[in-house]
Amino acid sequence: MYFATVIGTVVSTVKVPSWRGYRLLVLQPTDEDGKAGGKPIVAIDLVSAAPGQRVFYVKGREAATALPNPENPADAAIVGIVDELRKYTPEEQRL
Repeated sequence: MYFATVIGTVVSTVKVPSWRGYRLLVLQPTDEDGKAGGKPIVAIDLVSAAPGQRVFYVKGREAATALPNPENPADAAIVGIVDELRKYTPEEQRL
């Protein structure tokens, strides 16, 4: 699972059948602190994310199996919206 920020939308008039009804969004990968890193990627939006939102996404086979028909060419899929990210102290981790 990876973090990213939604930075754009891809418009596609023709999609593979298993992608119909889903939007394609442009993501800027980030670290857990929100610092941008790496090149932007395109991902299938499974959670109705909006521009500027922090999301988490999966890549590879996990992205394809996140859709109802796992036999599709998805390479990245948004599977959640980040509401809050809390880092635990070492003492809290031991509990």
